[in-house]
Amino acid sequence: MKKRLITAVILFYGLTAFSQDYFPTNEGVKAKNTNYTAFTNAKIFVTPNQVIPSGTLLIQNGKVVEAGKTVNIPKNTVVVDLNGKSIYPSFIDVYSGFGIEKPEKAKGEGRSAEYEPSRSGYYWNDHIMPENDAVTKFNYDDTVAETLRKVGFGVVNSHIHDGIARGTGVLVALNSTGNNADRILDDRSGQYFSFNKSIAKKQSYPSSLMGSMALLRQMYHDEKWYAQGSVVSKDMSLEALTRNKNLVQFFEAGDKGNVLRADGIGDAFGVQYVILAGGNEYERVADIKASNAQLILPLDFPEAYDVSDSYAAAYVSLGDMRHWNQAPANPKILADNDISFSFTLHDLKSPAEFKEKIMRAIAYGLDKTTALQALTTVPAQILGKSGQVGSLVKGSYANFLIASGDIFDKNTILYENWVQGTKNVISDISLVDIRGEYTLSVASEEFKVSIKGTVDKPKVTVKKDTVTLKSKLAYSDNWLELSFVDAKKAGSYRMTGFVGKTNTKLNGKAVLPTGDETTFTAVKAAPFKEKKKDSKQVLPKLANLTYPNVGYGYEAIPKSENVLFKNATVWTSEEDGILENTDVLVKNGKIIKVGQNISASGAKVVDAAGKHLTAGIIDEHSHIAALAVNESGQNSSAEVKMEDVVDNEDKGIYHALAGGVTSLQLLHGSANPIGGRSAILKLKWGESAEKMIYDNSPKFIKFALGENVKQSNWGSYNRFPQTRMGVEQLFENYFQRAKEYEITKKSGAAYRYDEEMETLVEIMNGERFISCHSYVQSEINMMMKVAEKFGFRVNTFTHILEGYKVADKMKEHGAGAGTFSDWWAYKFEVNDAIPYNAAIMHDQGITVAINSDDAEMIRRLNQEAAKTIKYGGMTELEAWKMVTINPAKLLHIDDRTGSIKQGKDADLVLWSGNPLSIYAKAEKTMIDGAIYFDIEKDKELRNKVSKERNELVNQMLGEKEKGKKTQEPKQSKKQLMHCDTLSEYAEIH
Repeated sequence: MKKRLITAVILFYGLTAFSQDYFPTNEGVKAKNTNYTAFTNAKIFVTPNQVIPSGTLLIQNGKVVEAGKTVNIPKNTVVVDLNGKSIYPSFIDVYSGFGIEKPEKAKGEGRSAEYEPSRSGYYWNDHIMPENDAVTKFNYDDTVAETLRKVGFGVVNSHIHDGIARGTGVLVALNSTGNNADRILDDRSGQYFSFNKSIAKKQSYPSSLMGSMALLRQMYHDEKWYAQGSVVSKDMSLEALTRNKNLVQFFEAGDKGNVLRADGIGDAFGVQYVILAGGNEYERVADIKASNAQLILPLDFPEAYDVSDSYAAAYVSLGDMRHWNQAPANPKILADNDISFSFTLHDLKSPAEFKEKIMRAIAYGLDKTTALQALTTVPAQILGKSGQVGSLVKGSYANFLIASGDIFDKNTILYENWVQGTKNVISDISLVDIRGEYTLSVASEEFKVSIKGTVDKPKVTVKKDTVTLKSKLAYSDNWLELSFVDAKKAGSYRMTGFVGKTNTKLNGKAVLPTGDETTFTAVKAAPFKEKKKDSKQVLPKLANLTYPNVGYGYEAIPKSENVLFKNATVWTSEEDGILENTDVLVKNGKIIKVGQNISASGAKVVDAAGKHLTAGIIDEHSHIAALAVNESGQNSSAEVKMEDVVDNEDKGIYHALAGGVTSLQLLHGSANPIGGRSAILKLKWGESAEKMIYDNSPKFIKFALGENVKQSNWGSYNRFPQTRMGVEQLFENYFQRAKEYEITKKSGAAYRYDEEMETLVEIMNGERFISCHSYVQSEINMMMKVAEKFGFRVNTFTHILEGYKVADKMKEHGAGAGTFSDWWAYKFEVNDAIPYNAAIMHDQGITVAINSDDAEMIRRLNQEAAKTIKYGGMTELEAWKMVTINPAKLLHIDDRTGSIKQGKDADLVLWSGNPLSIYAKAEKTMIDGAIYFDIEKDKELRNKVSKERNELVNQMLGEKEKGKKTQEPKQSKKQLMHCDTLSEYAEIH
């Protein structure tokens, strides 16, 4: 009998009634409501693709029991009729900082950077903190949670937004009545990374994007080495990194280029990141798709610029104008290309902006089903929580929204947001719709009352005959308060009334302008009619995408053409010298033939009579097309790569093409004695950064000597070296370490893979070449002696303004020179510079190139070469070689480019006259047979850019006229970089 009684109790209350509470309570009698709740007659979105037109959702104990057309409703069920309403899964934000206090910026005295870590027992770099667990710093804030629930979110995935390796996240349900034991769905919901160093730590390295990338690569090498058990000491950071490696890996990129950079690091180490995007991925959608990465899309579409002041409007770049115009189409373009993404509130000024932003994306063509997926099933899948959150399938958490209709419709009211079965009221669902046209009668007076707006926020207009009266309406809990002023009565009418379920008549008490009390009646004359949606909603016309998507970008990336240049004066930069009335045939990106009377069917013929054809100019030392130049955080940064930070959108590329430059070496700066690895580029305007880098590129690295590396002109005095003799000792030390590293590596013993040491070993083995920043005779001698001691040669001394003093020793050593034509006396160590330097070194048999090191000078390297004729008596041909074949030789690409010779790449420039003349203009600049600059097309582009700017300005003026938010004009002006330019991350000024 007792057994049957217990069974009956269990069947009645449910098994969970007997589950034990982990936390005791002092609230008196413990009781748990195990009743069911059924929501009937609703349009239910079980998933974005599974919709029940009129169904029932049954929940119990915070979980979905069933959702369907026909559901068996148990006896102990509270039934809620939602006829005409819709139920959606609550939204999920996978990239939140909810409940995590923002770290404070590190404080400290002085301007000098800190080079050592502040911790022991952890990784050698303070910005690597995988040991941080967000759950240990999580504090639930119901005020913030309420703002998130109000816009539809039920679950957020939060983490510590600080550092390069940030630790693990915490998945939290926004349950207003539970405790953290109930709310926390996963205390290690993923591992997080970024390129941004911690604001709470002062360690200088990394000080640049390329430094962050190098640090991440080394971190992964170190984790693998540590996991093999080769280390005696314990590293809590690497322990955590290993422990977290099977979690979802998140990466904060925040920009289309950084998405690809992050994915590249992941690919190198077998990690597929889920990546926080930047909203401009539409510009490189094919590359983004090829990454196979899932994205997290912010919705912070930029507001239009206030361009009402034409002077201020001129500050806004065409690229920024285009991004305002095109950004809302980003989600649609990604969806059209089958790129999976979820949405996030990250970077929005306020969650209240969320609905307007997502509706904007839908207005620009994003499918509503895809939008809903990006807020529900996709984030659930990313988190590995499909079937638990993001849908209303059986067994999932009862996280759902009750809305008046289409959740993405402007006029839809969000009534309730249930989280883990707990109701959170957003708007009163019982509110009667009072909108419509009424005839109001009060004290023998009649008024016409029109109530519009939304159900929860109605707006009123009151008229007496044809006169509109000043009026006000308050409406909540089905109580209305209406007041209006009748000028003729010299006072106001005030009316209150409770609205019943029927809304055909309103009535209640009234106070007349005289102060007398009476009653009023308002009979509905016509129902409220929603304005029909304009299916052809007027949106700003989308600007055409160009490559790159900035001013002077091309609508299509230039393609190689078969071209025959006829009757040109050809500067071969070879033994043939300068050839008159000569033809050059280009096919498939190569120079096929050089001679007279060449014919070629199908080739485009260019009449070059009276014009000069040369090989493209090559700049051996440049800093254009870079997002950063210096990694100044350490005295050696051999692990960093300029290839990581190529900026293919730098307008300096187009300017250089206009000056006849086709190739350059993008060099690291001179912040440290051992700098970073170079990038050798072809200036293919419109192509991706990857396609600009030479295939099978020769390996180079930047070294530096003098004032910059010893920091005498930085105002920082705490990093070794501080003297020129210290610079020598540093080189000795690093190469000795590299020798020892290579011995260990070759021995077969376990060793830590070190990207910095690997680079130095390449130098010693002749596999990587040095371009060395240099000025002073003594240091040039020192550098050659150090190199010879360790069995290698310095490839190029760049700047080398005292090269004329040591030209014989350079020749003996085998070094080349990249120098300025006539720069001198711009700092102390340049006092002995002379403009005859290039000619003197050339006469000693040294390969000499004239370089720019300057974003402006690169456009005039033809004229810089001409100066060697004045200063040193160079011949025209030898002068011209200093910007063509000579730099090609220094860069070890002379077998491909640098001269006009059969079989070489068709990197050519057609000049209007003698290229050494200040009056000569580059009319066509060709790279691999494709025209990347054409002076006639440039004129068209100028007109096109002007016209497009006017169109976009008018569009933005139109936005302001519509009353939409605008932002102040701002100038996006890229810094012109030089050897001593520090990156945005640098702490040394």
